Amino acid sequence: VALGDSLTYGTGATPETSYPAFLAAATRWNMVNAGVPGDTAEQGCARLPALLDEHRPALVLVFLGGNDILRLRAARLLRDGLAACVHAAAAAGTPLVLLAVPTFGVTGFADASVVEDYAKEAKVPWLSPGLGRLLHDDAMRADAIHLNADGYRALAANVATQLRRLGYAAP
Repeated sequence: VALGDSLTYGTGATPETSYPAFLAAATRWNMVNAGVPGDTAEQGCARLPALLDEHRPALVLVFLGGNDILRLRAARLLRDGLAACVHAAAAAGTPLVLLAVPTFGVTGFADASVVEDYAKEAKVPWLSPGLGRLLHDDAMRADAIHLNADGYRALAANVATQLRRLGYAAP
């Protein structure tokens, strides 16, 4: 299950060119795209228990937090939302990997984020899909905060590579 917001949904491209679709093609995994545009970490993670019950996934990829950051919500709210995902996945016995979202700084988007900090504290695996770098490249963007099909393809390739490094190999 790929749980997330508009970046998981594929805003700026088509469902067939979302990052979960490209990740499915790269890994031959059956991916469920559970991206809902506009979701905060709290909203997305509130949906996870039902998704776990319905799909019984082998792995959950959580790519949330961008809307929390864009709306200038307190970092605590983002962390609490992610904690709900971690607890739901643990209760179901399902492995989970957090994908770091970039923060916006003086020089633009940077991939270090509260997601990375929380993952280290909670001792859960995380990866940086390179979204900040991709958003710096006009050829990869549909708009200021969303990728186009080429950008989602590159993001999925980054995710696949890092998942292999974490020990999650394609079937």
